[in-house]
Amino acid sequence: MLESAPKKRARGRPKAFNDKSEQNTVQSLERALSVLKHLAEQRGIALSDLAKETDQSPATLYRILTTFQLHQMTEFDENEQLWHIGAGAYRVGANYLRRTSVVERSRPVMRQLMQDTGETANLGVEQADMVLFVSQVETHESIRAFFPPGTQSKMHASGIGKALLAYYPPERLDQWFLQQRLTRYTDATITDPDVLRQELADIRVTGLSFDNEEKNIGMRCIASPVFDGFGEPVAGLSVSGPSSRMTDAMIDAIGAHVKAAAARVTEAVGGQPPER
Repeated sequence: MLESAPKKRARGRPKAFNDKSEQNTVQSLERALSVLKHLAEQRGIALSDLAKETDQSPATLYRILTTFQLHQMTEFDENEQLWHIGAGAYRVGANYLRRTSVVERSRPVMRQLMQDTGETANLGVEQADMVLFVSQVETHESIRAFFPPGTQSKMHASGIGKALLAYYPPERLDQWFLQQRLTRYTDATITDPDVLRQELADIRVTGLSFDNEEKNIGMRCIASPVFDGFGEPVAGLSVSGPSSRMTDAMIDAIGAHVKAAAARVTEAVGGQPPER
């Protein structure tokens, strides 16, 4: 007689979880989120009208709305005395679209980039002042670069990191330099802020950035940024491989493929490069 395997607990749930959803929700949070959803459908609404439409007391609603306001999820128009959905809610939604859109739409481009260059193609995003690698298409070569999804790297020693840094607004870049220590990993790592600033300026002109054995001896990387609809960098696309194959003679050809691939992903997500 066949026996069914014991049901595995999903890793995103605690041990005490059971399948009765009504016992695993926070009622106050459900009530607050229902208010936020209702508010998102309005073009501004008074507290009294919102109370009637959601069948909640004005006092309870006001606490919910002001709590969301602290996180910019709601906004209050003092002149009109109306509540609106806030910019914070947009940013949350935009981050979801960024995750699903860029990663998914980059995959066919990355596969083609690997075929065109013969080297591993990578996609990375900025997270907490680090490069987070979120996708990779490996080369078929036995010796190859390997940055599995979830790998992190310091931005100043990463081709993708420098591609993103180059398009930071001046104020944000200044703040980044104030907060970061430019760690040395190899003799080629850039640890002089002035030298790094000049390289970032060059990247804005060429649209290409390089990691020339700056993180790992014997490994090179060429990267280019991916932009959103506001001309802001949301990801970086790169090709990485051993210096023995990514020689100086190959840099221009590989760089052209990388730049063209990043432009295709930018177009695929509805983005556009920033105005110079």
